[in-house]
Amino acid sequence: MTPLCDREQRPAREDRLAAEWERHRPAVFGVAYRLLGSVADAEDVTQDVWLRAAGADLRDIGDLRAWLVTVAARRSYDLLRSARFRRETYVGPWLPEPLLTGADASQPVLVDESVGAAMLLIMEELRPPERVAFVLHDVFGLEFARIADVLDVSVPAARQLASRARRRVAGARQSTPRASKTERERLLTAFRAAYEAGDLAGLVRLLHPDAVYVTDGGGKVSAARKPIHGGERVARVMVRTGRRWHPDRIDVAEVGGEPALVFHREGRVYSVDTVQIADGLITAYRRVINPDKLQRLRAVTPEEAASSP
Repeated sequence: MTPLCDREQRPAREDRLAAEWERHRPAVFGVAYRLLGSVADAEDVTQDVWLRAAGADLRDIGDLRAWLVTVAARRSYDLLRSARFRRETYVGPWLPEPLLTGADASQPVLVDESVGAAMLLIMEELRPPERVAFVLHDVFGLEFARIADVLDVSVPAARQLASRARRRVAGARQSTPRASKTERERLLTAFRAAYEAGDLAGLVRLLHPDAVYVTDGGGKVSAARKPIHGGERVARVMVRTGRRWHPDRIDVAEVGGEPALVFHREGRVYSVDTVQIADGLITAYRRVINPDKLQRLRAVTPEEAASSP
């Protein structure tokens, strides 16, 4: 029989755990999303970590945040290595699942450059152990002993993995400089106006001559199976799709910590578009139309949209 004092203390411990969980849940979700690039899978990992924490004796854990993040990373690493995360079977280009991070965000998350689409695509090029080491150390500040435990390697090996990933990320960043939020908003607002007007010349002026257009339909909807290259060619595709889709509304919203275009039609979100910018022009235009990746996005009302940027 459980001692009476222990039964009386249990509700207090559960209340403290719940309070601590709310503090650290954004970090748990954040590490899973950065590693997996999927909101759905990050939510599943977050739920798994909560169940693990609720059933564990945490009294001897000195750093609960680090423990929770480590558990989330270990589970995410298992998923990252699994067959369903081998992109060979994915139909067409793969893009990260859009994560709303502005005022309308339903999931609290720690926002920085590493949740942006461009950075997630850079990390997608890393091997899973490198990605885990980089995210845990450079983003979440975990010591290498914990990282080594997650990856089942030695501490020096964990340091080497993080260093190798850091060099690759730095090299990719140099080739794709990050535009300011103000510049992104300006370009996206101008792009939206040209898109809605079917203004081919206006779109061409906003696109770099070597711009690339990538569409993620996942085989669920009609989408280009390969990237489209060339600013004028991309602009022509945009004009054609604008005529065919007839969006009810296009909003500028915060996705992955950066301004993006969210397309609405018939009361639902059917496209989330992010851009890469250099020298004041759009060099990469990425569109997610896979409905599986958009079903968690709530279509905001016109009144809500009016209060957005």
